[in-house]
Amino acid sequence: MAPKKKPAKGKEKKEKKGSAGKDGAAAPGAADVEGASIDELNQKVVTLEREKNKEEEYRNYMQLERDKINAFWEITKKDLEERRADLRNKDRELEEMEERHQVEVKVYKQKVKHLLFEHQNNIAALKADGELALKLQQDDFRRREGTLGRDKRSLKKEIKEQDVSHQELVRALRVEAAKEGSKARQGFELAARELAAKHERRLKMARDEMELRRKHELHEVEERKNAHINELMKQHEAAFGEIKNYYNDITANNLDLIKVRSEDLHARWWFADLICRKARRVEGGTSVGT
Repeated sequence: MAPKKKPAKGKEKKEKKGSAGKDGAAAPGAADVEGASIDELNQKVVTLEREKNKEEEYRNYMQLERDKINAFWEITKKDLEERRADLRNKDRELEEMEERHQVEVKVYKQKVKHLLFEHQNNIAALKADGELALKLQQDDFRRREGTLGRDKRSLKKEIKEQDVSHQELVRALRVEAAKEGSKARQGFELAARELAAKHERRLKMARDEMELRRKHELHEVEERKNAHINELMKQHEAAFGEIKNYYNDITANNLDLIKVRSEDLHARWWFADLICRKARRVEGGTSVGT
């Protein structure tokens, strides 16, 4: 506001100076009033009144121009402050969006880590159950084999204690027992192998199923995460682009507006200075003529 009041003060000084110049110019002519006629005096009064009216009109015009310039400056300053406030608000909104995005990405990473941990625990539990079942089957087979061995030894002992007359029968029974024992052993071994193979197949199927389920779940989680991240990135890029374009448009428009108004203000000051110079020349010519 101070730079705009200075021209007014300068103008007042010029008016005072002009008035003083007029008084100074009129003072030497005061001695000629006594020798002038009534018509000449009236003509002189009319001329002075006309010049005074012109000076008042010029002063009013300059005051009006000064008020217009002050009003224009205040409007431009207020508009620029509002634009700057809008830009600060947009910057804060962009920072808040970025912070929310980082929090969401961190939450999704924690969820994926939790799912991987649960999946590993499930695989470990299934593996432990399969190994325990296989161990129980092997223990049962060893118990049965031990029982069969004890029965066989008892049978041999009984055969030895039989009468010699029954040696042929004993030998036949031995042969039969050996055959049965061999068959039983082979049968148990086959059953054990089949049981082990069966449990191995079940364990493999369980592992394959869990692995397939894990891959499917991880794939779904990854797709959802990537889709959400891509959507957030698109939204953020679009919002950032809009804010950037809006900021560039505002900056360009404000610069153009300030340039145009500065040129207009410069033209007004140049015109006012031109009028002041003309007024001084007119005042100087009037003083000389007087």
